Amino acid sequence: MSPISITSDEINRLIYAYFRDSGFEHSAYTLVKESQLERSPVFKKHVPRGELVELLSKSLLYNEVECHFQGGEAAIKCKAMFSLLEPHTCSPNPPESHTFVTPTYAPPFMMIPPPIQSNGAIQDPSKPKISPLPRSTTTTEKRTRKESNDMDVDTPVEPKHKAPDSSKKSKPKKLLQGPADDITDPSAITLMSGHTTEVFVCAFNPVKYNLLASGSKDAVVKIWTLSESSNGSAQAGDPITIDSFSQVESADLTCLSWSPDGTLLAIASYDSKLRICDTAGKMYFESDIHKGPVFTTRFSVSGRWLLTASLDGSSCVWDVAGKKLHQQYHGHKDCCLDVDWLNDNMFASCGADRQVHIFSVNEEKPIKTFGGHTDEINQIKCNPSGTRLASCSDDMTTRIWNVSKFSASTPLEADSIPGLGGSDNSDQATILEGHKHSVSTIGWYQPPGTENELIATGSFDGATRLWDSVTGRCLHAFADHKRPVYALDISPNNHWLTTGGGDGWLHVYDLKTQTKIWSWFAGADRPGVFEIDWQTHKSQNIDRIAMALECRLVGVIDLCRVPAFTNSRNS
Repeated sequence: MSPISITSDEINRLIYAYFRDSGFEHSAYTLVKESQLERSPVFKKHVPRGELVELLSKSLLYNEVECHFQGGEAAIKCKAMFSLLEPHTCSPNPPESHTFVTPTYAPPFMMIPPPIQSNGAIQDPSKPKISPLPRSTTTTEKRTRKESNDMDVDTPVEPKHKAPDSSKKSKPKKLLQGPADDITDPSAITLMSGHTTEVFVCAFNPVKYNLLASGSKDAVVKIWTLSESSNGSAQAGDPITIDSFSQVESADLTCLSWSPDGTLLAIASYDSKLRICDTAGKMYFESDIHKGPVFTTRFSVSGRWLLTASLDGSSCVWDVAGKKLHQQYHGHKDCCLDVDWLNDNMFASCGADRQVHIFSVNEEKPIKTFGGHTDEINQIKCNPSGTRLASCSDDMTTRIWNVSKFSASTPLEADSIPGLGGSDNSDQATILEGHKHSVSTIGWYQPPGTENELIATGSFDGATRLWDSVTGRCLHAFADHKRPVYALDISPNNHWLTTGGGDGWLHVYDLKTQTKIWSWFAGADRPGVFEIDWQTHKSQNIDRIAMALECRLVGVIDLCRVPAFTNSRNS
């Protein structure tokens, strides 16, 4: 028998890959640092997605052979489940149904771990996954839930692209890639190939409307130039490729952000480096000041500053013209997961420590801290006027904070803002409750003629909800996704909402009528829609959506050529 060798570094490498695939970014980062895995030669070895799960599945098969190899009536009639943690006892009775909970947080660009089926088997990660089950609603803190009559809940409509009735003997067909209706011209959707791994992020240039940037798991950024073909569809030639990453295996791209004037592209990466390039792909500036993965990057409205958030717990403000660090802020006790600007001199950050901090660019310490969330805060987003801040969390809630005092000021010290010494209205958050799983993404909007600003939230429960941000009332809930909602974007004119999920569907909704008007399916194999960016240019008659897809493609949907959208726009 050949000798078997298992080292702790190999085990840690498998666990690290599992953490990364599961979206447990800061857990992966901690494992690498504490085990010093980066110093091991196995760290650079390629580990296929789902490798740990596959090896554990094989161990269960071996366990079954070991228990049943002698045969006998008990083994033949055995219907008992094999488990990694429980000893097996043969029994003719089938196992009771079990409830398994999927991870409570995964960024839009990360995968969910392969779920365990009710019979104890571990599902092949390369196959479509079952919907995540909601986490238990039992908590130490009693929450006031909205009653079902507080809102309208959509009942999903059967798409025309669907599998046959499962009761029939024939083998079900895979869902086909394409629109759910029969009248949309397929040429309205352009799919661009070139990436060799999952595409995590995409962003339209805000000034040069024909430029689209995309980034993938293999640390490759591409800048596409879009043009119109003879039949009116969008087309792209050979893109500019930026692949100057030293550690490709640990440089997953997490965020792309264009400067307001469209001349620079900031690139956030898991390799802990910040990179800024121009539209030709030439490197403008790079820095390794962060000691952990860079998760988010945002230009200020003027373009003077660039803001970054890192899993090392810090955020940084960079002087773009000076190509240098302006200030590093160590406000969080755990990973810093997102940042956003209130105005050109003040910003907010959130983290795994469940806190939201307000910073002045000229002060190292936060001038205000908001607490109240009971789990990691996944995303924050300021409203267009800079007066209110929304934060969404793994605790299944979204909170709305009054930051008008801070956005209207440019203080050098906290004491210069009235009310910071004691309690004030800014501490009284409006709490949006109703999701049954982690809230992953949020977006502000205010339809014409409405008094209160509204907010849309997407969740790992597969639902997208619309809320009155002032009263906290849920106005509507869409239940079309069967997997987590990864991405959400609202059209610049506040008329439409689009969502993308792990089930491969992209849905477009009319916010005025609160109805779904159109859908597109990415395909059954590697179906995830990881990021969406909506571009509108009225004078150029542009309304289109870019998509970062798990199937290694970049998609562009020309909504002006989608009949359902044009009918909604003209109504």
